[in-house]
Amino acid sequence: MLHVLNPIPADAIRLIVFDLDGTLIDSQKDLANSINAMLTQMGRQPLPEEVIGTYIGDGAGMLVRRALGDPVDEHVVEDGLNRFLAYYREHKLDHTYVYPGVFESIASMRSMPDGATRNMAVLTNKPIGPSRAICEALGLSEHFFQIYGGNSFATKKPDPEGLNTLIAEAEVAAHETLMIGDSDVDVLTARRAGAWVIGCRFGLSSHTLENIPSDCLVDLASEWATALNFATKQK
Repeated sequence: MLHVLNPIPADAIRLIVFDLDGTLIDSQKDLANSINAMLTQMGRQPLPEEVIGTYIGDGAGMLVRRALGDPVDEHVVEDGLNRFLAYYREHKLDHTYVYPGVFESIASMRSMPDGATRNMAVLTNKPIGPSRAICEALGLSEHFFQIYGGNSFATKKPDPEGLNTLIAEAEVAAHETLMIGDSDVDVLTARRAGAWVIGCRFGLSSHTLENIPSDCLVDLASEWATALNFATKQK
């Protein structure tokens, strides 16, 4: 169900930036399996997939740290991260898939009301290597002029550095930019950059969306275009 708090001016949006995990793709099982492989290698008990799912959204380092119980010894976290990434590189596409409605929505939102073409990009906290490999393998890459990951900049979301960079590269203004994501991290990133934001309640971190209001909330990727064009349809 579509829930609109602040109608987004579709005729002004020239750049759409997507989060990856929990927005474009469902990667929870592969991430959980990789975390549990890491835990097993380190002599620890595996965790339920649902629990690991609540740790996703702030990058691989934080995911590993949370799964390890936030150890004081940074060497333990570093060892865990290396083990996690090594396993994930080989198994990142075992179960990961693009959410239903994503490709259709991207195609629908590509054109502006005046016929101009919108720029689209990905900004994720997942490391850039697996992010680009997944997008390429699942047929997503061709739709985006840029894909940035959690190690593309000195900061990660919710710091707006990555989003501000995309805004500059697309030569648009912040108020002409829409962020689409499944977590409060994405909403806060958009707010700090001065962009619009759609929250995805179907995502991996959707339980965090209640922490800070989005402009619109959707239950399906197929509702993105409806949310974007809501204000236009009310005229």
